[in-house]
Amino acid sequence: MPTTYRVAAVQAEPVWLDAGATVEKTIGLIEEAADQDISLMAFPETWIPGYPLFLWLGPVAGQMPYIARYHANSPTVDSAHLTAIRQAARRTGVAVALGYSEKDYGSLYMAQTLIAPDGSVLLHRRKLKPTHVERSLFGESDGSDLKVVQTPLGRIGALNCWEHLQPLNKYALYAQHEQVHIAAWPAFGLYKGIAYALGAEANMAVTQTYALEGGCFVIAPTQVLSERGIETFATTDEQRALLTAGAGRACIFGPDGSPLGKPLDEHAEGLVVADIDLSLIDLAKNAADPAGHYAKADATRLLHDDRPKRAVVRPGEIAGPYFPDLDEPSVEDTTA
Repeated sequence: MPTTYRVAAVQAEPVWLDAGATVEKTIGLIEEAADQDISLMAFPETWIPGYPLFLWLGPVAGQMPYIARYHANSPTVDSAHLTAIRQAARRTGVAVALGYSEKDYGSLYMAQTLIAPDGSVLLHRRKLKPTHVERSLFGESDGSDLKVVQTPLGRIGALNCWEHLQPLNKYALYAQHEQVHIAAWPAFGLYKGIAYALGAEANMAVTQTYALEGGCFVIAPTQVLSERGIETFATTDEQRALLTAGAGRACIFGPDGSPLGKPLDEHAEGLVVADIDLSLIDLAKNAADPAGHYAKADATRLLHDDRPKRAVVRPGEIAGPYFPDLDEPSVEDTTA
């Protein structure tokens, strides 16, 4: 396993509410990452088909024109869309942490899938509890999705957005000796100047704290919101006033909390790139290993129930989604 390699956080705008076009853009960014010798790249929360900003702009009745379209552009785990991205990872040799709205029959989930350089799936998880109005569109998950996996690039875990405000979520991953963490965020152009907690400053501070607390590297991708994106969701001047163009803030942090890589302008699209060295984690944890020598189990302990909780359980059934083998004859070799 290499201890040093190059990572990237995506800062870009999806093609709003268009899964096929966003998949094409995703593949282009993967190819761009390969050209820069990047080993691991991360995409924002619900990158496909874009974060559902319409949830925050008015009453439920006004959301109805978007709901069917959002469902129709949310990929299933065995869809041609996911297959195309997995094939791109295998073709380029880039590991990809993908955020998307996962459709599972009549339900949607805020999913993250970690794809290996050979196109296989290393980790699939869903956001445990969607935040605030997100709960009107997305379902919840369970403790089995607080998971760190051993990969050729180290021990990797992931959370979405305000899962980083839940101390116990974070500690569950720290306790699994996470080395690289994917902190996926949407755009920060919502309620800018109105609700500080939805802004970049507060949320990037939480992300930086995660790196320092966990003694791990953190890759934090974000979406960008353009005037075109605003027009996609805002139909009145009142709604337009709630959205601000730009709002990109992709970052990478080291295990001591230090920022890594060159940040992009908030309106720019591209990759924030950094070279990381996993051996530096030992130095950080020598001072404070949160679930090791710096823990106090006699005072506080975490109960983490990591058993899957499904509505229906059948004898002998393996819980979890089915990702088709990329070499199966039935899988179409497509890029969209």
